[in-house]
Amino acid sequence: MIKTHIEKTSIFPPAAVRFPGTAVPFKEAKTEVIRKSIHFLIALCPGMAAVNYNFTVLVLLTGILCYSVMEFFRLSGVKVPLVSVLTGLSSRPRDMGRFVMGPVTLGTGALFALLLFPAPVACIAIFALAFGDGFAGLAGKLFGKIRPAALFGKSVEGSLACFAATYFSVYLVSNNYAVSMTAAVTATAVEALPLEDYDNILLPLVVGLTVQLALTR
Repeated sequence: MIKTHIEKTSIFPPAAVRFPGTAVPFKEAKTEVIRKSIHFLIALCPGMAAVNYNFTVLVLLTGILCYSVMEFFRLSGVKVPLVSVLTGLSSRPRDMGRFVMGPVTLGTGALFALLLFPAPVACIAIFALAFGDGFAGLAGKLFGKIRPAALFGKSVEGSLACFAATYFSVYLVSNNYAVSMTAAVTATAVEALPLEDYDNILLPLVVGLTVQLALTR
């Protein structure tokens, strides 16, 4: 009798985490936090490349290849220690039962930035990917409420987080307001497009190209 009364008491919340303006199931929120924690790690690439460029490129290539092989194993029912667990924990509902492309496109986006742009621009492009896109997804999932049609289902809160995170992270490495604004506006515009995981490739490429053109004027 006491147990029944306790279970019905409002101070014991249901199995969902409520954030301002939305209700996100705990499992979904945890998945997004895990995904974006991995996403943020790509920001280490510019520092690694400054120490050893060739080694960093090799690490990205090897990582993409090894992950792809292990993901095929996972889909075939073969459990790969750690990788299968992390993939399962960080997979969205749309990823269930199919190849999870996020890590591949993330590594590819960073790799293209390093190969195509000079070091300062590559750093800006990768920071926009890591922090701009990373915080956009996190803020949109946890706090997103306003979702106009112009944002293709994404939230104003997520776009604001993308702009702010890109602006401040780029300013830390460029110390230039105009470059930071250019990168932030570009990253926010690309992130709003309905590209799913492929924004990991397009975002750093477009940001890098835009910043490069702005610097050569």
